[in-house]
Amino acid sequence: MAAVALALILSSVPAFADDAAIKKWLPEFQPSTLSQEDQTKELQWFSKAAEPFKGMEINVVSETLTTHAYESKTLAKAFEEITGIKVHHDVIQEGDVVEKIQTQMQSGKNIYDGWINDSDFIGTHFRYGQAVDLTEYMAGEGKDVTNPGIDIDDYIGKSFTTAPNGHLYQLPDQQFANLYWFRYDWFQNPDYKAKFKAKYGYELGVPVNWSAYEDIADFFTNDVGTIDGVKVFGHMDYGKKDPSLGWRFTDAWLSMAGNGDKGLPNGLPVDEWGIRMEGCNPVGSDVARGGDVNGPAAVYSITKYLEWLKKYAPPNAQGMTFSESGPVPAQGNIAQQVFWYTAFTADMVKPGIAVMNADGTPKWRMAPSPHGAYWKDGMKLGYQDVGSATLLKSTPADRRKAAWLYLQFITSKSVSLKKSHVGLTFVRESDIWDKSFTERAPQLGGLIEFYRSPARVQWTPTGNNVPDYPKLAQLWWQNIGDAASGAKTPQQAMDGLAAAQDAVMARLEKSGVQGKCGPKLNPKTSLEHWVEEAKKNGTIAPQPVLDNEKPKGETIDYDALIKSWPASPPKK
Repeated sequence: MAAVALALILSSVPAFADDAAIKKWLPEFQPSTLSQEDQTKELQWFSKAAEPFKGMEINVVSETLTTHAYESKTLAKAFEEITGIKVHHDVIQEGDVVEKIQTQMQSGKNIYDGWINDSDFIGTHFRYGQAVDLTEYMAGEGKDVTNPGIDIDDYIGKSFTTAPNGHLYQLPDQQFANLYWFRYDWFQNPDYKAKFKAKYGYELGVPVNWSAYEDIADFFTNDVGTIDGVKVFGHMDYGKKDPSLGWRFTDAWLSMAGNGDKGLPNGLPVDEWGIRMEGCNPVGSDVARGGDVNGPAAVYSITKYLEWLKKYAPPNAQGMTFSESGPVPAQGNIAQQVFWYTAFTADMVKPGIAVMNADGTPKWRMAPSPHGAYWKDGMKLGYQDVGSATLLKSTPADRRKAAWLYLQFITSKSVSLKKSHVGLTFVRESDIWDKSFTERAPQLGGLIEFYRSPARVQWTPTGNNVPDYPKLAQLWWQNIGDAASGAKTPQQAMDGLAAAQDAVMARLEKSGVQGKCGPKLNPKTSLEHWVEEAKKNGTIAPQPVLDNEKPKGETIDYDALIKSWPASPPKK
């Protein structure tokens, strides 16, 4: 139906001189969920809409990912030839993107005309008023440059880029989740299965809870020990005190443990950062203010992180950063990883590496992550990165329109399916369910099955409770790094994080720069007071300390799990 609607909308678009460029690029844009006829019409619309901006040169930036490299090297060139707008699409480190967007927001000086900026900034963009409200823009100033076939409802991440006022502030451009990764071939080994069942009393399989994950980690590290003469480990992670350590935790590690409240995409009133929000106002992250960043669930999560890193990961993992640890599972001596980004999929399916079969299928699979002892049904279960097209008000209007055309182009139905095959970072429901991915699914280790599953909605980015992502995110690695190094206990580290976060929010409150939805800190009381308040209100966070933080392990057979998921796309 969407393709028919697009054809009707664009049926009156005349042919243009740039049809030669469109014909040249159509082969690159295959496969597509659109017919080549409808692709041509959509691309003709871009050409026509861009006519006032032909000859303009604009600047766009994104972080370093395979998807963005394809945009920068291939789609930017195609866009220029089809529209006459030259795009300098810079691909830089994530931290540099954050620094530059902060600079433009604070100075008002236009550095980039378009940004592919993580949706983790949604609370920041909404409160500071520096980002363009896309809902208003598409209906008003930017209506003439908004693709009639954009199909916002087809974007699976639209809820992540929607502010508390119900308006869209960012347009998803790429997405990837952190999931559980494991050696399917080892888990299917009859000898290992029998020994595991004899020791633990349940089947070796995909862990449903952290107790099972811990048992499996211990089993492969200590009971199996070596495979084909190579020392193997039941867990992989990283622990160096470095900014990337912050991503390990702000990217929803606490949510997996059971921190925060129920609610999707983020818990309310307390989210997975442990920040409580009342209305649209953040009111504190310390348990004494009703938050949960230093509550029992959060402390338990850090304790388990440190314990597993020390006991079950390779010894050098404690000195690794995110980028250094990422390639290790592909080397073939890791049994499982609780926290693995699907952005690594393309690198994990390269022919000839230790974790690939000769027939081109992987020896590994990905599956939903296990949850900790404090987790309850209805909570989010992990993180999904959503790099999103963002426009700033400080960009001149004509340059902003030209950038908006490009940012729509790189997620348009004409190019998005091919881009999804290149980078494996989906943003459109129609792409996920395309027959080309049904055919490719056996080579991707469960990626397609996960993105087609109902479980997908439990993986979400940072949400609206976080009022200033850049200022607060940097506090995490500094404080949790103290626990990783042994300088502080987990409780001391999380107490320090809670105090630091609340100090930033207190300054924001005092300055008034975020207006009516800025922080308004609660006075301090006690954990016990807020535990009772949660009981009265039927909410969860903060929780009291559990009597047993290691219930019996629970697993599920991977193949049975996959078969339990629906085989058809949801109806719109």
